[in-house]
Amino acid sequence: MQRLKPILAPLLWPTICLIVGLSIQHAAGWQLPWALVLIVLVGATLFFWRWPKAQSVLIGFCFVALGLWLMQHSEQRAVQRAECERVEPTALDRLKERALQWREGLLEHYRQVAENDEQYAVLAAMTLGDKSALTKELRNTYSVAGASHILALSGLHLGIIYMLLSMLTLGRRRQWLAQIIVVLGIWAFALLTGLSVSVVRSASMISLYAVFSLGGRRRSPLNLLCFTAMLMLVINPMTLYDVGFQLSFLSVAAILLFMPLFDLFKPKVVGHYPLLNWLWGLMAVSTAAQLGVTPLIAYYFGRFSTYFLLTNLIVVPAATLILYGALVVMVVPAVGTLLARVVQCLNNILNWLSQLPGASIEGLSPSVLQTALCYVLVLLFYFLLRKLGTGRLRV
Repeated sequence: MQRLKPILAPLLWPTICLIVGLSIQHAAGWQLPWALVLIVLVGATLFFWRWPKAQSVLIGFCFVALGLWLMQHSEQRAVQRAECERVEPTALDRLKERALQWREGLLEHYRQVAENDEQYAVLAAMTLGDKSALTKELRNTYSVAGASHILALSGLHLGIIYMLLSMLTLGRRRQWLAQIIVVLGIWAFALLTGLSVSVVRSASMISLYAVFSLGGRRRSPLNLLCFTAMLMLVINPMTLYDVGFQLSFLSVAAILLFMPLFDLFKPKVVGHYPLLNWLWGLMAVSTAAQLGVTPLIAYYFGRFSTYFLLTNLIVVPAATLILYGALVVMVVPAVGTLLARVVQCLNNILNWLSQLPGASIEGLSPSVLQTALCYVLVLLFYFLLRKLGTGRLRV
């Protein structure tokens, strides 16, 4: 009998515990010897190796203690940096400075091909991560229409670039070389855009995916996401309080959890028509991502965009075309005028969507507790779908 695949994410429990530890220390600011507590807990974990359940609980406490210590250490280093009069630039800082100089050259090229300020602002934000030219009105238009994620570089943009680089590489005969080229290309783009948190998260996940694919290992995307999150939080614990990181992590996690379930409810007729199949997949991904971020968007921004499904049917193909077009413009500058008109068309459509009746629900202001309870409801909905999906497979 066919069954739903189990959730392969052994790192999910340690990731949650690490986040709990970071959050508690940041809120409480305790000055306790957490490093010593961590050592004691590690010793206790090793002692209980014959009792797997007790050991699992202790592993969780180890990661809570690790989070407490990391946040304490991070806050102490922040105080020390603030007291230093001059900080010597690192090699990475110098490399970022050069990349930003190159980006300035590309932005100047965008200014020449754009027909108005709005075209330039969207081009700069979508392809190079520079949102300085975005006006309040333009941001509000994209936000009401449910397309704000297009203006912030994230997994969607790097995924599009990853697909393009994969198509341009040498193929299966030289898989190791192809993956190296893809990873280098992804990180070059991340460096060019300023290494924002969401871009680093996406680039790290793609890199890990490429490494595991070379080894022929069974890949669990959710496990890779958890590993990437843990790595970023260990390097910089304050990443946890970056809104972009929170939205990015929750949207990807929701897609990985809900997409296999949505596929179970796909009508059979959809699979016979490529266009319908593409539309179903795009709507399923949009719905899954929205389930992951809606409570957080309501908490931070007090808004829910009601036409997000229709918006994503427009902006995802447009983003693909614009990103590919931006790469072509670097080689064939004459294409820039056409690219600017595509951006203008996108702006016009989103402006029309934002003015439709009931385009967004405003004035939402959930508390932290209410936001947490919303995520409990999302989890309950997930388990309900999983149970219904299991029933469909049995039938």
